[in-house]
Amino acid sequence: MSIGEYPATRMRRLRRQPWSRALVAETQLTPADLIWPIFVRDGTDIAEPIATMPGVFRHSVDRLPALMREAEALGIPAIALFPYTQPERRSDDGAEALNPDNLVCRALRAMRDTGANVGLLTDVALDPYTSHGHDGLVDDSGYVLNDVTVDMLVGQALNQARAGADIVAPSDMMDGRVGAIRAALEADSLHDVQIMAYSAKYASGFYGPFRDAVGAGGYLKGDKKGYQMDSANAREALREVALDIAEGADSVMVKPGLPYLDIVARVAERFDVPVFAYCVSGEYAMVEAAVAAGMLDKDRVVLELLTAFRRAGASGVLTYHAPHAARLLNG
Repeated sequence: MSIGEYPATRMRRLRRQPWSRALVAETQLTPADLIWPIFVRDGTDIAEPIATMPGVFRHSVDRLPALMREAEALGIPAIALFPYTQPERRSDDGAEALNPDNLVCRALRAMRDTGANVGLLTDVALDPYTSHGHDGLVDDSGYVLNDVTVDMLVGQALNQARAGADIVAPSDMMDGRVGAIRAALEADSLHDVQIMAYSAKYASGFYGPFRDAVGAGGYLKGDKKGYQMDSANAREALREVALDIAEGADSVMVKPGLPYLDIVARVAERFDVPVFAYCVSGEYAMVEAAVAAGMLDKDRVVLELLTAFRRAGASGVLTYHAPHAARLLNG
Protein backbone atom coordinates (compact mmCIF):
# COMPACT_ATOMS: atom_id res chain seq x y z
CA MET A 1 0.00 0.00 0.00
CA SER A 2 1.56 3.29 -1.10
CA ILE A 3 1.51 6.25 1.24
CA GLY A 4 -0.56 9.06 -0.20
CA GLU A 5 -2.66 6.79 -2.35
CA TYR A 6 -6.04 5.17 -1.83
CA PRO A 7 -6.89 3.39 0.45
CA ALA A 8 -4.13 4.62 2.79
CA THR A 9 -5.34 8.11 2.04
CA ARG A 10 -9.08 8.64 2.28
CA MET A 11 -9.90 12.33 2.02
CA ARG A 12 -13.40 11.74 3.36
CA ARG A 13 -12.12 10.71 6.81
CA LEU A 14 -11.74 14.33 7.89
CA ARG A 15 -15.16 15.27 6.53
CA ARG A 16 -17.27 12.56 8.15
CA GLN A 17 -18.18 14.19 11.47
CA PRO A 18 -19.17 17.81 12.22
CA TRP A 19 -16.55 18.09 14.97
CA SER A 20 -13.84 16.95 12.56
CA ARG A 21 -14.92 19.38 9.85
CA ALA A 22 -14.81 22.20 12.42
CA LEU A 23 -11.39 21.10 13.64
CA VAL A 24 -9.75 21.23 10.21
CA ALA A 25 -11.65 24.18 8.70
CA GLU A 26 -9.17 26.41 6.90
CA THR A 27 -11.35 29.52 6.99
CA GLN A 28 -13.25 30.99 9.91
CA LEU A 29 -16.20 33.39 9.68
CA THR A 30 -17.35 35.28 12.79
CA PRO A 31 -19.49 38.38 13.40
CA ALA A 32 -16.22 40.27 13.91
CA ASP A 33 -15.58 39.90 10.17
CA LEU A 34 -18.67 41.93 9.22
CA ILE A 35 -19.40 45.60 8.60
CA TRP A 36 -23.08 46.58 8.49
CA PRO A 37 -24.05 49.25 5.92
CA ILE A 38 -27.02 51.35 7.07
CA PHE A 39 -28.97 53.98 5.16
CA VAL A 40 -30.05 57.13 7.00
CA ARG A 41 -32.70 59.69 6.10
CA ASP A 42 -34.38 62.77 7.57
CA GLY A 43 -37.49 62.47 9.72
CA THR A 44 -38.54 60.96 13.03
CA ASP A 45 -39.21 57.32 13.90
CA ILE A 46 -39.00 56.21 10.27
CA ALA A 47 -37.93 52.84 8.92
CA GLU A 48 -38.66 53.20 5.21
CA PRO A 49 -38.46 49.98 3.15
CA ILE A 50 -36.26 50.00 0.04
CA ALA A 51 -38.20 48.24 -2.70
CA THR A 52 -35.15 46.93 -4.56
CA MET A 53 -33.48 45.68 -1.36
CA PRO A 54 -36.05 43.58 0.56
CA GLY A 55 -35.39 43.66 4.29
CA VAL A 56 -33.27 46.83 4.13
CA PHE A 57 -34.57 50.22 5.31
CA ARG A 58 -33.76 53.90 5.35
CA HIS A 59 -33.69 54.82 9.05
CA SER A 60 -34.26 58.21 10.60
CA VAL A 61 -31.48 59.47 12.88
CA ASP A 62 -33.42 58.81 16.08
CA ARG A 63 -33.50 55.07 15.27
CA LEU A 64 -29.74 54.76 14.80
CA PRO A 65 -28.69 54.47 18.46
CA ALA A 66 -30.78 51.30 18.77
CA LEU A 67 -29.10 49.86 15.68
CA MET A 68 -25.72 50.79 17.15
CA ARG A 69 -26.52 48.84 20.32
CA GLU A 70 -27.86 45.95 18.25
CA ALA A 71 -24.58 45.76 16.34
CA GLU A 72 -22.64 45.74 19.59
CA ALA A 73 -24.82 42.96 21.03
CA LEU A 74 -24.36 40.87 17.87
CA GLY A 75 -20.58 41.33 17.88
CA ILE A 76 -20.52 43.35 14.64
CA PRO A 77 -17.53 45.68 15.03
CA ALA A 78 -18.44 48.50 12.63
CA ILE A 79 -21.32 50.25 10.86
CA ALA A 80 -21.04 52.08 7.53
CA LEU A 81 -23.36 55.05 7.04
CA PHE A 82 -24.89 56.14 3.73
CA PRO A 83 -27.27 59.12 3.45
CA TYR A 84 -30.49 59.52 1.51
CA THR A 85 -30.24 63.21 0.66
CA GLN A 86 -33.44 65.11 -0.03
CA PRO A 87 -33.64 66.58 -3.57
CA GLU A 88 -33.67 70.16 -2.32
CA ARG A 89 -30.29 69.60 -0.64
CA ARG A 90 -28.62 68.36 -3.83
CA SER A 91 -26.67 70.78 -6.00
CA ASP A 92 -24.21 70.78 -8.88
CA ASP A 93 -21.32 71.33 -6.47
CA GLY A 94 -22.49 68.90 -3.75
CA ALA A 95 -22.05 71.61 -1.10
CA GLU A 96 -24.22 69.72 1.41
CA ALA A 97 -21.29 67.33 1.88
CA LEU A 98 -19.48 70.16 3.70
CA ASN A 99 -22.37 71.11 5.97
CA PRO A 100 -21.31 70.31 9.57
CA ASP A 101 -24.96 69.63 10.41
CA ASN A 102 -25.74 67.43 7.42
CA LEU A 103 -27.48 64.09 7.78
CA VAL A 104 -24.31 62.01 8.16
CA CYS A 105 -22.83 64.34 10.78
CA ARG A 106 -26.03 64.31 12.82
CA ALA A 107 -26.13 60.53 12.56
CA LEU A 108 -22.52 60.25 13.71
CA ARG A 109 -23.13 62.39 16.77
CA ALA A 110 -26.29 60.49 17.72
CA MET A 111 -24.56 57.13 17.43
CA ARG A 112 -21.40 58.28 19.19
CA ASP A 113 -23.50 59.41 22.16
CA THR A 114 -24.57 55.80 22.81
CA GLY A 115 -21.07 54.92 24.00
CA ALA A 116 -21.33 51.59 22.17
CA ASN A 117 -18.06 49.92 21.24
CA VAL A 118 -18.77 49.96 17.51
CA GLY A 119 -16.72 51.72 14.87
CA LEU A 120 -18.35 54.23 12.52
CA LEU A 121 -17.37 54.32 8.86
CA THR A 122 -18.43 57.05 6.45
CA ASP A 123 -18.50 57.20 2.68
CA VAL A 124 -16.42 60.00 1.15
CA ALA A 125 -17.87 60.79 -2.28
CA LEU A 126 -20.14 63.47 -3.68
CA ASP A 127 -22.77 61.37 -5.47
CA PRO A 128 -25.24 61.47 -2.52
CA TYR A 129 -25.13 65.27 -2.72
CA THR A 130 -24.84 66.18 -6.41
CA SER A 131 -27.73 66.98 -8.71
CA HIS A 132 -26.01 65.12 -11.55
CA GLY A 133 -25.31 61.92 -9.59
CA HIS A 134 -21.57 61.82 -10.14
CA ASP A 135 -18.96 61.25 -7.44
CA GLY A 136 -17.23 64.53 -8.29
CA LEU A 137 -17.66 67.95 -9.82
CA VAL A 138 -18.31 68.14 -13.56
CA ASP A 139 -17.53 70.72 -16.24
CA ASP A 140 -19.91 71.95 -18.93
CA SER A 141 -19.20 68.88 -21.07
CA GLY A 142 -20.06 66.49 -18.24
CA TYR A 143 -16.44 65.49 -17.59
CA VAL A 144 -15.71 64.71 -13.94
CA LEU A 145 -12.92 67.00 -12.77
CA ASN A 146 -10.25 65.37 -10.62
CA ASP A 147 -8.33 67.96 -8.65
CA VAL A 148 -11.17 70.29 -7.69
CA THR A 149 -13.14 67.21 -6.64
CA VAL A 150 -10.27 66.14 -4.41
CA ASP A 151 -10.44 69.52 -2.65
CA MET A 152 -14.13 68.89 -1.95
CA LEU A 153 -13.46 65.35 -0.74
CA VAL A 154 -10.86 66.62 1.71
CA GLY A 155 -13.43 68.99 3.18
CA GLN A 156 -16.03 66.21 3.33
CA ALA A 157 -13.65 63.82 5.09
CA LEU A 158 -12.68 66.46 7.66
CA ASN A 159 -16.34 67.26 8.23
CA GLN A 160 -17.12 63.61 8.95
CA ALA A 161 -14.04 63.03 11.09
CA ARG A 162 -14.80 66.06 13.24
CA ALA A 163 -18.33 64.74 13.76
CA GLY A 164 -17.03 61.42 15.06
CA ALA A 165 -16.21 59.10 12.16
CA ASP A 166 -13.62 56.47 13.06
CA ILE A 167 -12.99 55.52 9.43
CA VAL A 168 -13.39 57.70 6.36
CA ALA A 169 -13.75 55.67 3.18
CA PRO A 170 -13.19 57.54 -0.10
CA SER A 171 -15.21 55.68 -2.74
CA ASP A 172 -14.95 58.24 -5.53
CA MET A 173 -11.89 56.86 -7.39
CA MET A 174 -10.31 60.27 -7.97
CA ASP A 175 -6.53 60.21 -8.35
CA GLY A 176 -4.57 61.47 -5.34
CA ARG A 177 -7.45 61.79 -2.93
CA VAL A 178 -6.08 59.41 -0.30
CA GLY A 179 -2.85 61.38 0.10
CA ALA A 180 -4.72 64.68 0.27
CA ILE A 181 -7.15 63.36 2.89
CA ARG A 182 -4.35 61.86 4.97
CA ALA A 183 -2.41 65.12 4.96
CA ALA A 184 -5.51 67.08 5.98
CA LEU A 185 -6.34 64.69 8.83
CA GLU A 186 -2.80 64.96 10.17
CA ALA A 187 -2.84 68.74 9.91
CA ASP A 188 -6.14 68.81 11.84
CA SER A 189 -4.68 66.56 14.59
CA LEU A 190 -7.08 63.75 13.59
CA HIS A 191 -4.20 61.31 13.66
CA ASP A 192 -6.20 58.26 14.67
CA VAL A 193 -8.91 58.47 12.02
CA GLN A 194 -8.47 55.57 9.63
CA ILE A 195 -8.71 55.69 5.85
CA MET A 196 -10.28 52.67 4.19
CA ALA A 197 -9.74 53.35 0.51
CA TYR A 198 -12.07 52.01 -2.12
CA SER A 199 -8.96 51.22 -4.13
CA ALA A 200 -10.40 48.83 -6.69
CA LYS A 201 -13.92 50.07 -7.31
CA TYR A 202 -15.26 48.87 -10.62
CA ALA A 203 -17.82 50.53 -12.89
CA SER A 204 -20.41 47.84 -12.27
CA GLY A 205 -23.98 46.99 -13.09
CA PHE A 206 -24.43 45.63 -9.55
CA TYR A 207 -24.93 49.06 -7.93
CA GLY A 208 -28.51 49.73 -9.07
CA PRO A 209 -30.36 49.00 -5.81
CA PHE A 210 -27.82 51.08 -3.83
CA ARG A 211 -28.46 54.08 -6.05
CA ASP A 212 -32.16 53.65 -5.35
CA ALA A 213 -31.41 53.47 -1.62
CA VAL A 214 -29.50 56.78 -1.55
CA GLY A 215 -31.83 58.44 -4.04
CA ALA A 216 -29.17 58.87 -6.73
CA GLY A 217 -30.56 56.57 -9.39
CA GLY A 218 -32.66 59.16 -11.16
CA TYR A 219 -29.95 61.83 -11.13
CA LEU A 220 -27.00 60.13 -12.82
CA LYS A 221 -26.20 61.62 -16.21
CA GLY A 222 -24.08 59.27 -18.31
CA ASP A 223 -21.99 56.65 -16.53
CA LYS A 224 -18.96 56.42 -14.25
CA LYS A 225 -16.61 54.52 -16.55
CA GLY A 226 -14.31 57.51 -16.86
CA TYR A 227 -13.18 57.20 -13.24
CA GLN A 228 -14.25 53.81 -11.89
CA MET A 229 -12.35 50.74 -13.05
CA ASP A 230 -12.97 48.62 -16.13
CA SER A 231 -14.26 45.17 -15.15
CA ALA A 232 -11.81 43.61 -17.62
CA ASN A 233 -8.75 44.77 -15.65
CA ALA A 234 -6.90 43.05 -12.82
CA ARG A 235 -3.31 44.32 -12.94
CA GLU A 236 -4.64 47.88 -12.88
CA ALA A 237 -6.30 47.10 -9.54
CA LEU A 238 -2.92 46.20 -8.06
CA ARG A 239 -1.51 49.56 -9.20
CA GLU A 240 -4.46 51.38 -7.64
CA VAL A 241 -3.98 49.56 -4.34
CA ALA A 242 -0.23 50.24 -4.31
CA LEU A 243 -0.81 53.95 -4.89
CA ASP A 244 -3.41 54.23 -2.12
CA ILE A 245 -1.18 52.44 0.37
CA ALA A 246 1.71 54.73 -0.52
CA GLU A 247 -0.56 57.74 0.04
CA GLY A 248 -1.55 56.62 3.54
CA ALA A 249 -4.48 54.20 3.35
CA ASP A 250 -4.76 52.00 6.43
CA SER A 251 -6.86 49.42 4.59
CA VAL A 252 -8.16 48.92 1.08
CA MET A 253 -11.37 47.68 -0.49
CA VAL A 254 -12.47 45.78 -3.56
CA LYS A 255 -15.97 46.52 -4.85
CA PRO A 256 -18.17 44.72 -5.94
CA GLY A 257 -17.53 41.45 -4.20
CA LEU A 258 -18.41 38.08 -5.67
CA PRO A 259 -17.63 38.90 -9.33
CA TYR A 260 -14.20 40.14 -8.18
CA LEU A 261 -13.03 37.48 -5.73
CA ASP A 262 -9.97 36.99 -7.94
CA ILE A 263 -9.07 40.63 -7.29
CA VAL A 264 -9.58 40.19 -3.54
CA ALA A 265 -7.27 37.18 -3.59
CA ARG A 266 -4.55 38.90 -5.63
CA VAL A 267 -4.60 42.03 -3.47
CA ALA A 268 -4.53 40.01 -0.24
CA GLU A 269 -1.58 37.96 -1.48
CA ARG A 270 0.40 40.96 -2.72
CA PHE A 271 -0.05 43.54 0.04
CA ASP A 272 0.40 43.46 3.81
CA VAL A 273 -2.61 45.63 4.69
CA PRO A 274 -6.16 44.63 5.63
CA VAL A 275 -8.26 44.01 2.53
CA PHE A 276 -12.03 44.44 2.64
CA ALA A 277 -14.69 43.52 0.12
CA TYR A 278 -18.13 45.01 -0.38
CA CYS A 279 -20.91 42.52 -1.06
CA VAL A 280 -22.92 45.14 -2.90
CA SER A 281 -26.62 45.85 -3.25
CA GLY A 282 -27.06 43.91 -6.48
CA GLU A 283 -25.52 40.81 -4.94
CA TYR A 284 -27.78 41.16 -1.90
CA ALA A 285 -30.85 41.64 -4.11
CA MET A 286 -30.07 38.54 -6.17
CA VAL A 287 -29.86 36.38 -3.05
CA GLU A 288 -33.09 37.80 -1.65
CA ALA A 289 -34.92 37.33 -4.97
CA ALA A 290 -33.80 33.72 -5.24
CA VAL A 291 -34.80 33.06 -1.63
CA ALA A 292 -38.22 34.67 -2.18
CA ALA A 293 -38.71 32.45 -5.24
CA GLY A 294 -37.98 29.36 -3.14
CA MET A 295 -34.79 28.60 -5.04
CA LEU A 296 -32.25 28.94 -2.23
CA ASP A 297 -31.89 28.28 1.49
CA LYS A 298 -31.11 31.78 2.79
CA ASP A 299 -29.25 30.81 5.95
CA ARG A 300 -27.01 28.40 4.12
CA VAL A 301 -26.16 30.57 1.11
CA VAL A 302 -25.54 33.74 3.16
CA LEU A 303 -22.91 32.02 5.28
CA GLU A 304 -21.42 30.26 2.25
CA LEU A 305 -21.21 33.55 0.36
CA LEU A 306 -19.53 35.40 3.23
CA THR A 307 -17.13 32.54 3.86
CA ALA A 308 -16.06 32.81 0.22
CA PHE A 309 -14.85 36.36 0.85
CA ARG A 310 -12.82 35.25 3.86
CA ARG A 311 -11.42 32.28 1.94
CA ALA A 312 -10.30 34.63 -0.83
CA GLY A 313 -8.34 36.66 1.72
CA ALA A 314 -10.69 39.42 2.83
CA SER A 315 -10.14 40.69 6.37
CA GLY A 316 -13.80 41.66 6.50
CA VAL A 317 -16.92 42.15 4.42
CA LEU A 318 -19.40 44.99 4.11
CA THR A 319 -22.73 43.21 3.78
CA TYR A 320 -26.41 44.05 4.17
CA HIS A 321 -26.79 40.52 5.52
CA ALA A 322 -24.56 41.41 8.50
CA PRO A 323 -27.20 41.21 11.29
CA HIS A 324 -28.75 38.04 9.82
CA ALA A 325 -25.36 36.38 9.44
CA ALA A 326 -24.29 37.43 12.93
CA ARG A 327 -27.39 35.87 14.46
CA LEU A 328 -26.69 32.62 12.62
CA LEU A 329 -23.05 32.62 13.68
CA ASN A 330 -24.01 33.36 17.28
CA GLY A 331 -26.33 30.38 17.28
